[in-house]
Parts: sequence; C-alpha cells; structure tokens
Amino acid sequence: MHCVKLLGQRLSARDFDRQVAEIQICAVILNAFTALGIPSTVAKG
Repeated sequence: MHCVKLLGQRLSARDFDRQVAEIQICAVILNAFTALGIPSTVAKG
C-alpha cells in the first residue's frame, strides 16, 4: 500500500471509467518496478 501512495494519493480523473483506467495504469507501473527489482538467477555448472 505504501508504494501505491507514492504514485499519488488521489485520482485526478473525475469520470468513473477514467478512474478505473488510472488505477490500472498505476498497477502496471508497480508491477514493472517489482519486476525490475527481482534478481534473475542462473545455475552454473
């Protein structure tokens, strides 16, 4: 929840459909940052 608040605590859109789209965009951004933070391990040998 902390990461969601970092992107903004309020929705800027007034229309409900645009609010839904704004939340979905925030979710995509958070997932992208999470994917960047996960280390990729490769087995050697």
